[in-house]
Amino acid sequence: MEYQLLWLPTHQDQTLKQKFPAIKIYHILITVFSPCLGWKESFSAIVGGDEVEKGKPSPDIFLEAAKRMNTNPPNCLVIEDSLCCSWKSCRNACIAVPSVPKRTAEFSSADEVINSLLDVRPEKWGLRPFSDWIDDTLPIEPWFIGGPVIKGFGRGSKVLGIPTANLPAENFSDVLSEHTSGVYFGWAGLSTRGIYKLVMSIGWNPYFDNTEKTIEPWLLHDFGEDFYGEELRLVIVGYIRPEANFPSLESLIERIHEDARIAEKALNLPLYAKYTDSPYLRNSLKEDNSANGNQSVIDSK
Repeated sequence: MEYQLLWLPTHQDQTLKQKFPAIKIYHILITVFSPCLGWKESFSAIVGGDEVEKGKPSPDIFLEAAKRMNTNPPNCLVIEDSLCCSWKSCRNACIAVPSVPKRTAEFSSADEVINSLLDVRPEKWGLRPFSDWIDDTLPIEPWFIGGPVIKGFGRGSKVLGIPTANLPAENFSDVLSEHTSGVYFGWAGLSTRGIYKLVMSIGWNPYFDNTEKTIEPWLLHDFGEDFYGEELRLVIVGYIRPEANFPSLESLIERIHEDARIAEKALNLPLYAKYTDSPYLRNSLKEDNSANGNQSVIDSK
């Protein structure tokens, strides 16, 4: 079964902008399937396309949801993955989350266009900020990838001065499709060297206008030499920001180093530091060390 889910939290904030004096926020989540058990209880109202006279792009579903929650449409903030014209006709604010990359220009009617729901910042609209952000990072369900280090585009060290340890993207098509583009961080395990902090971009790198989605980890350690072909395992534990374009190469480099500073600091928190004990990282080190008689190293500076 397929659902359209609409949600409004029960609280109101008295410090809202004058334009939206009684604003609440609700999410429209498209194509949520029945295996997602437990989601229903998180929503104040659920409206299906067969419960209204007209489906999208008509605003009927939105209007019905607002009615069930006893709120006026102009007092709602809509989060939508399709064009916002119908919602704007109801005089409400709209945040667009395009489901197709590189098409943000088509969403000019939206009040804001974001990369994913990870980037919703309620405080921009006078709402209470989400409480799960910690030191400019968002904890996520960890994900694990690994493989041999390969040569990338050749711009990490030469152009940016930031050497990346690239992995073959074709081996991670499922991961690339499941995770939104942006900047993440976590831990990296090199089988012959140890465990290191990392910051990583996933996406199209708009400044360089990549044609394919890529994964580019930067291990926050000075190795002094290349390690192509070595087995690299990553545990990605948090999110920093969406993918973005930059007006200059200098501003891009400055932002990458800021991402690294954020990751360095955050990974010292117990919430993130505990993943250095991940069997996914440790088992790789044990296998290599038992063969070579080496001691494993954790670089947690």
